[in-house]
Amino acid sequence: MDGSRPRQVVVAGGTGLVGRPLVRALVDSGARVTVLTRRPSQTLLPEGATAHAWEDLPAVLDGAAAVINLAGEGIADQRWTTGRKAAIRESRVLATRRLVEGMRDCQKPPTALVNASAIGYYVPRDGAPVDEGAAPGAGFLAEVCQAWEAEAMAASDIGVRVARIRIGVVLARGEGALPKMALPVRFYLGCKLGSGQQGLSWIHLDDLVAMFLEAARNPAWEGPFNGTAPEPVSNEAFTELLARRFRRPLFPVPGAVTAAATRVMLGEMATSLLLQGAFVLPTHAQALGFGYQFPTAASALEDLI
Repeated sequence: MDGSRPRQVVVAGGTGLVGRPLVRALVDSGARVTVLTRRPSQTLLPEGATAHAWEDLPAVLDGAAAVINLAGEGIADQRWTTGRKAAIRESRVLATRRLVEGMRDCQKPPTALVNASAIGYYVPRDGAPVDEGAAPGAGFLAEVCQAWEAEAMAASDIGVRVARIRIGVVLARGEGALPKMALPVRFYLGCKLGSGQQGLSWIHLDDLVAMFLEAARNPAWEGPFNGTAPEPVSNEAFTELLARRFRRPLFPVPGAVTAAATRVMLGEMATSLLLQGAFVLPTHAQALGFGYQFPTAASALEDLI
């Protein structure tokens, strides 16, 4: 990158949970930030960032130092109907394909593509740790992640460095997964879900933003990276940490009861997101010296609650 002028970074999906603080961090670092959005006239951005429509491709990509792709419908926003599952898949796969096609039409393609993915890529494993070398799983989420990453990796054919960040459960203050997980505990209804032994691989929002920044600027970041903290925990252990934080008791509800209730409320989504899990380790990021501000679940909850 040319250090004599601000680098140009394009962010797709820059208005969501991760995108908003990421855009702010990029602007604060001195980057010129372009946010791709379907409604540029209605998008509020910090000074130093500009909104562009997807129709402005490939012009906004030409000469960019990095493209960060976070685009995609929320996984846990609605019950998984057939239509919702199609929207989740297509919003990721088609947006990534459109970005890569835009790069091919650039006179000077971007230097790097940092593409979001998810730890749903892996086979659920209770107890055994999983790193980036683990085989992909089967089922809806795993198939979405594999198709999503395949579209991103196509950019390497035109000389673009591609890093894929497989994001775990993002812990943030006031939004995302944490308030939903904390709510029953706060109101004296906390208990483990199912067996409670399923892995919960999480990451503090600040650390995830830092990870995307590092992947965008550091040429050593290429290939798959687990966007998780180095201390995954079980569902039961995380629930106990919440209970201690709120000074609340937990109820010894049989796992079969909570599993059945969760499936009734959420359908297929319950098994994929809550009743199964894996202990996912960020081996590649740590090998490159990435440091965590919040490496343990206890430190993350102390900051966020």
